[in-house]
Amino acid sequence: MKTPGYYLPIMPYLIVDNAGAFIDYIKNVFNAKEESLHKHDDGSVMHAEFSIGKAVIMFTDSTKDYKAFPGGMFLVTSQVDDLYAKGLAHGGTSSQEPGDRDYGRSAGFKDPFGNQWWLCKTE
Repeated sequence: MKTPGYYLPIMPYLIVDNAGAFIDYIKNVFNAKEESLHKHDDGSVMHAEFSIGKAVIMFTDSTKDYKAFPGGMFLVTSQVDDLYAKGLAHGGTSSQEPGDRDYGRSAGFKDPFGNQWWLCKTE
């Protein structure tokens, strides 16, 4: 396999229930772009790679052998308030309302799949 140019040294790999719905969520909230998507014959996601800005997340549908587990992402962005609002509007729950803190403006929410997203705008 030739390493794709968008790969980074470390990338999160999530196992989610209903990867199709997760794709819709990250597209709607983060404007995520599909880099690679492979499906099983039954339509479930075997492997997916989506970029959010310059970052890449990989994920797959949960199975009997590979149960879903939540992950955590930290996203440096100038759009803390907007992404927080989108995250909640699409079914996420607040972990931390947007606010100015010692390290910059930040907020946090959990998506409907149990993943924690931390948003931060630094100086």
